[in-house]
Amino acid sequence: MQLLASVFLPTYPDPPGPKVASNAITVAKGLGAILDVAVVNVDIPDVSNALSRFLLDLPAKIREVEAASRQRGKTLLDAAAVEASRCNVTLTSQELKAQPALMGEAAAKEARYFDLCMVGWTSNNEASQMTAEELVFSSGRPTLILPGDEDVGPLDHVVIAWDGSRVAARAVADAAPFLEQASAISIVTVTDEKLLPRDDVGYRLAHGLAARGLQAKAESIHAGGNEIGAALQEHAIRINGGLLVMGGWGHSRLRDFVLGGATKGILADLRLPVLMSH
Repeated sequence: MQLLASVFLPTYPDPPGPKVASNAITVAKGLGAILDVAVVNVDIPDVSNALSRFLLDLPAKIREVEAASRQRGKTLLDAAAVEASRCNVTLTSQELKAQPALMGEAAAKEARYFDLCMVGWTSNNEASQMTAEELVFSSGRPTLILPGDEDVGPLDHVVIAWDGSRVAARAVADAAPFLEQASAISIVTVTDEKLLPRDDVGYRLAHGLAARGLQAKAESIHAGGNEIGAALQEHAIRINGGLLVMGGWGHSRLRDFVLGGATKGILADLRLPVLMSH
């Protein structure tokens, strides 16, 4: 069965990083997936009254903002189509629209029709961050978060952040397409951050993967004075990991995101692709 992947590109107030769409196409090509590119354009309700229309001409300003959002979306779709053709990736596309505060929610609802969703992350892009968080916690699908400003290298060394928890187990199951194609798998357990269910959780997972024909190396690290997310990411980069797989800790309630320590640490300074499941 062919994998169906999606990438979401919010266009308001700023477009995503310049590399998000091309990186998503690269990932889709590696997985042999069909890729759907969805731009999320802004739809601003007109709540102006007669006075505001007279003084500020709000309807005209709203139309201008929405038109700029749609134009950014068209530019993104056109560029993605060219890149997909060059890479021989089957591409579909769509244009979603939502109010500013609901753009992430619109993406999460659409993501439920795909096997894997992707989104960019740029430190100063609020729309991309909001969309990424909503996808992780509300889509019910694994979310691959891609750095927005740099090319993604091969994802053939998969690093699994493992603590034996439910969300970590969900992430490992969702990472199956990447694990099956990996040339190396590393299981990393942080031992000084919280009480673990058993001392050998990493080796137990490695044994389970071996039974499925996947060879993995288990190791333990100490976070020391670092946040656990930062420690995991730094270790993954140090061992030349191409993809970090981890459970997403947190909750989404009425647009108020409460992130767990590891999740918050990763998203504060994303430096490599991270597959998150919740």
